[in-house]
Amino acid sequence: MGRKILVTATTFPRWKDDTEPGFVFYLSNLLSKKGHKVTALVPHHFNAKRYELMGNIKVYRFPYFYPYKLQKLCYDGGILENMKKSIFAKIQAPFLFLAELINMKKIIQKEKIDLIHAHWILPQGVLAALFKKIFNMPYIITVHAGDIFPIKSPFFRYLSKMALQNCDYCTANSSYTKNAVLNIVQIDKIKVIPMGVDLGLFSKNKKNNAIRKKFKIKGKLILSVGRLAEKKGIKYLIKAMPDVLKKFPDAKLMIVGDGPEKENITRLISELRVSKNVILAGKIRNRELPAYYATADVFAGPSIITKKGDTEGLGVVFLEALASGTCVIGSNVGGIPDIIKNRKTGLLVPQKNSIELGNAIIEVLTNKTLRDQMIENGNRHIKKNFSWNNVAEKFDNLIEKIGQF
Repeated sequence: MGRKILVTATTFPRWKDDTEPGFVFYLSNLLSKKGHKVTALVPHHFNAKRYELMGNIKVYRFPYFYPYKLQKLCYDGGILENMKKSIFAKIQAPFLFLAELINMKKIIQKEKIDLIHAHWILPQGVLAALFKKIFNMPYIITVHAGDIFPIKSPFFRYLSKMALQNCDYCTANSSYTKNAVLNIVQIDKIKVIPMGVDLGLFSKNKKNNAIRKKFKIKGKLILSVGRLAEKKGIKYLIKAMPDVLKKFPDAKLMIVGDGPEKENITRLISELRVSKNVILAGKIRNRELPAYYATADVFAGPSIITKKGDTEGLGVVFLEALASGTCVIGSNVGGIPDIIKNRKTGLLVPQKNSIELGNAIIEVLTNKTLRDQMIENGNRHIKKNFSWNNVAEKFDNLIEKIGQF
């Protein structure tokens, strides 16, 4: 029997072909195809529609500050990152909480919701806990890592503990994220269910040599995709390039994404004199990304654990690369080892170690036998464990059990 689900999140496509991550939408849309009536409540963004039907989902976008174009707290990097770089964003945080609270009550009544699926503990999980206490509304919290690793404040940890203790079930996107949850509060109803990858969208068949022509790439192509933020560790990849270029002088590193570290990265590229071999491609639409993955010779994600403890919860980009038939190299941090089994599905290197990273890139580009073997193993691994259909099936089974525990 299908449920009437309210999905709450602060990361969600603002319009068609948005560059914002779409994993909450993909999962919600698949759940709707399994017979659930899904409504999404997400923050508004300037130029986005207040209401629309996306796929099978009713999407309500609530404004939290006026005028709309001054809304700076959500999207383009996430709440915590936006608060770090803007006092104005910090000021908007309580307005977001209040606006979401008011709109949750309206939508729950209007759509006759009987279950809340809260993505991220703060603020969605906390708000869901309030509605459970007031209206006895069951809820699931899905933890994506960015909502738990950087949280050090006793007050926010208290709120997180309260939300987690009262949820009907908690899902974590990796074993590393699950352990972080259990460090805050010991709960029994917790399960690792990762976000997934669309195996129809990402495949080796999407290879497109027009990309090589466009960017004048004659040698090996090393790709990295992600927000230019500290935890992505892009500077260590750039520092690895001089060693890679000694072996492959025509190689080019393409970095897809934008963010607060762009200025520092640009300066580092200049200092190391690798400007001719590093391409800052900026943001690329999600529907265009498969071709970039499939065209690359190797994908590198040098994520780190920041001083504040933030790191990669899972690393969906590794899933996308492997689905596209591209070998992957990642740091041995966060949830990445759930995807990369060293020398089986890819190569794991120590974080912040440009020498090891450079050696790994050279090995992958040199050793075709190892590369092909890891690609094949990796492809099997994600088909079994990370396809969106399998992920949605696990969430569907969990949702059907809520209220029966």
